[in-house]
Amino acid sequence: MRITPVILCGGSGTRLWPLSRQGHPKQYLTLAGQQSLLQQTALRFADPAVFGKPVVVANVEQRFLLAEQLRCAGIEPAAIILEPAGRNTAPALAAAAWYLREHDPDAVMLAAPSDHHIDDAPGFQQLVAQAAPLAGNGAVLTFGIQPTRPETGYGYIGCGEALEGHTGVHRITGFREKPSPQDAAQLLAQGHHYWNSGIFLVGAQAYLAQLQLYAPQLHHGTGLAFQRSVADLDFIRLDTASWLAIEGDSIDYAIMEKTDQALLVKTGALGWSDVGSWEALSQISECDTDANTRIGNVVALASTNCYLRAESRLLATVGVDNLVVVETADAVLVADKARSQEVKAIVAQLTSENRGEALQHRRVYRPWGWYEEIDRADRFLVKHIMVKPGCSLSLQKHHHRAEHWVVVKGTAKVVNGETELLLTENQSTYIPLGHTHRLSNPGKIPLELIEVQSGGYLGEDDIVRFEDEYGRQ
Repeated sequence: MRITPVILCGGSGTRLWPLSRQGHPKQYLTLAGQQSLLQQTALRFADPAVFGKPVVVANVEQRFLLAEQLRCAGIEPAAIILEPAGRNTAPALAAAAWYLREHDPDAVMLAAPSDHHIDDAPGFQQLVAQAAPLAGNGAVLTFGIQPTRPETGYGYIGCGEALEGHTGVHRITGFREKPSPQDAAQLLAQGHHYWNSGIFLVGAQAYLAQLQLYAPQLHHGTGLAFQRSVADLDFIRLDTASWLAIEGDSIDYAIMEKTDQALLVKTGALGWSDVGSWEALSQISECDTDANTRIGNVVALASTNCYLRAESRLLATVGVDNLVVVETADAVLVADKARSQEVKAIVAQLTSENRGEALQHRRVYRPWGWYEEIDRADRFLVKHIMVKPGCSLSLQKHHHRAEHWVVVKGTAKVVNGETELLLTENQSTYIPLGHTHRLSNPGKIPLELIEVQSGGYLGEDDIVRFEDEYGRQ
């Protein structure tokens, strides 16, 4: 039986700010191990004896970052489906189901968030393979994680009678939202309750049938969005108007709490975490003899039980306990580890104030490379730009700014109005306001340059594109 991983990449990871940002959320970050959470998820399902090529559902804004991370991990997806906006897990899985209905109608979908951590990947794969025949016969299964502590950050699933002939598979007695500390302790003491992993196993056809029965508007809206979708390079773009008309919902609410086909697959702890907060991340991270996690340039004296992460400079602590301290180039978070779930309130405040620190890091990734803001003041902006070998920016012009480019590494091919030239290290050019221009890297090593912008408006939206190999407008 073919099991198709459906990797859901729509999370924003606000509780892991300032490392996780709207434009670069946690699934694309390397937080525990040598690969990003997305790459770890994709590689978890890379065994061709068990799994087919994954279908990935992601936000349109992160499409190139997603594609590059999959390429670096050696993962070739069956499809990358782009959501115009987040609508929660039920519509995202429906988009994958509509795709599979056309390309592999007998597929069993393993719906997996892209931002979870599992230590025991072989053990989890074995559970999936054992449960797949039930999903092929119309059941909708979710995986419950054996609780190891009274956790308030997870939902819980009640475990009922065993399904005859299927070890470890049970009826579901109910769902509980994230409980209070007292209720979480009670659930742990009672037993028969498992953490809700948010991982589901269901046939593509069966899922659409369940949607039609219990969420007909969602079924109709997602089907319309897929029918009107268009191919864009290696991506499938869902129709924007149809998708925005959909009311978002989770798989739990739309299907699992209504259907009589819902089953729970009991699992051990598996080293599973949804990596939903700095405290959760600290629990799966390596610690020193004082129970501190130290990442980057960190010095900790008389400090215990802390998560300390420095991204761009020295971070030093003295005499502190149970803190999260995370430093990036443009922000520093200091929080009581026990209250790290509340970090999302900071992001909400920054967003309401239209603060850029909620949206992007100083280094912003593009399909051709990246740029990093170095300095900014009234009427000027300085950037460090890297262009990958063989890549090119769009042919463009600006209405409100001029630019100076200085090459510091590699070779630049420059279109500047009617002129085309090659620049090497320490050479420069000036792009007057309104001139059509393009920057390319014809070499075999990364091109790096310093760009100085000057003018009355320096926003990223002051770009008029004439040609772009990545299909951007």
